[in-house]
Amino acid sequence: MKNVTAKFTRIAIANRGEVAVRIIKACEELGIETVLLHSEADINSRAYRMATKTICIGPAATVESYLNIQANINGALAGGAQAVHPGFGFLSENADFAEAVTKAGLIFIGPSADSIRSLGDKVHCKELAKKAGLPLVPGYQGEHQDVPHLIEQAEKIGYPVIVKAAAGGGGRGMKLITNSADARELIESAQREAQSAFGSPKVFLEKYLDRAKHIEFQIFGDSSGQVIHFFDRECSVQRRHQKIIEEATSPSLTDDLRRRMGEAACAIATIGKYKGAGTVEFLLQDGEFYLLEVNTRLQVEHPVTEEVLGVDLVKMQILTAQGDFLHDPKQVRVPRGHSIECRIYAENPYMGGVPSTGLLGHVHWPEGPGRRYEYGFDEGDTITPFYDPMIAKVIVWDENRPRAIQKMIRVLKDSVVFGVHTNIPYLIEILSHKEFVMGTMTTRFIETYFADALKEPELTDLEKKIADGALLQLRGGQMSSTGSAEFMTVSPWTSYWRGI
Repeated sequence: MKNVTAKFTRIAIANRGEVAVRIIKACEELGIETVLLHSEADINSRAYRMATKTICIGPAATVESYLNIQANINGALAGGAQAVHPGFGFLSENADFAEAVTKAGLIFIGPSADSIRSLGDKVHCKELAKKAGLPLVPGYQGEHQDVPHLIEQAEKIGYPVIVKAAAGGGGRGMKLITNSADARELIESAQREAQSAFGSPKVFLEKYLDRAKHIEFQIFGDSSGQVIHFFDRECSVQRRHQKIIEEATSPSLTDDLRRRMGEAACAIATIGKYKGAGTVEFLLQDGEFYLLEVNTRLQVEHPVTEEVLGVDLVKMQILTAQGDFLHDPKQVRVPRGHSIECRIYAENPYMGGVPSTGLLGHVHWPEGPGRRYEYGFDEGDTITPFYDPMIAKVIVWDENRPRAIQKMIRVLKDSVVFGVHTNIPYLIEILSHKEFVMGTMTTRFIETYFADALKEPELTDLEKKIADGALLQLRGGQMSSTGSAEFMTVSPWTSYWRGI
């Protein structure tokens, strides 16, 4: 990374929670002031207290605040920012937002609107991948969207088939079809959910791989457009298609697989003229890999890559947006040791992941070598029902994977969060499971060994009213295809809305 004087003097952050804190810290190290664009519900938060300047852009409902393009731009301009960092979630993969930021005379810290449109749309991305010769899961990505035709295509592919939203991700608009009898109901449900979450009912079909691993590669396009990768992450531990635990690097790859997958990741990003941080996701089964999707943003799990490579991806994003970051061909990065990240949620994981809201009591994250904590809330802050209930991310590093697993278990046992339920005991169970320890887990690991935690949450009448109210506020707005920072995508309340 070049040692430069920052051209930006103030950056607006169009996000909340721990990712907003992460961006503020990177800006502080670069001598850049920050403007936090926040909702009324996030006045009492760590990012609010840390930012140089704060501007309220609307009420708690995301369609009126965090997903309101004009409100975010007006806030950035009023705050005197030269650039906007979208974090992850919300508008981070919204090409219209990136374009509007640029038209307003600001700089979007991320890929261009054209790159987001080219790679962010799942169907168009697969078309590009096909031209580039990348391996794809057998499926249907056509424009013909009437249900009888989709059923016909599903039968040609052969069950089980998974139907996915073309404009989104994060588990929304995703249904597994195992037989023809359920096909119509599930496809129609996926289309309704896709329309509600992403503003488009368009779906596509893929053959369901029942023993797959989820492997992703961190790619980065510098200021000149040169793309390289920063190796891989293992993301197979998922609940309802949402990642719970991530690792760098994957214990599943041989040297040859890692090389070939890395080359494929760089190829698709180069075709998309990508600049900044992004992720190319693959499914791996029986020694063969297939392109899953490209996430045109920073990932929730980026810290594990930073830990094994000694890089700062957020600072690199900012410097790239300034035109001040170029890959150094003399610098050969090699992963060192192993890193694991766990997402700490305010929820009861044994009741289907129902959120646990309220005032945070005493919170303690145990310090020590190879331990890193990214959190958006302190003691005395309130976990509200409006957004994703992730309290923090716990990241550990050690010399090898077995030691990293043991360190993470120790750290979780020593962590203290009073006032709300958390998923910490659940995470410890997962980390201690034989299949996880061996590194042989697949994306069906949770449903195979922790099925009780997948039960639909048993909501009280009051909780149903809260969920209904939040849904009414959110329905009709475009939800971005994200990993974690937005209520509609990651919140365990999603399970209550499966019948949309």
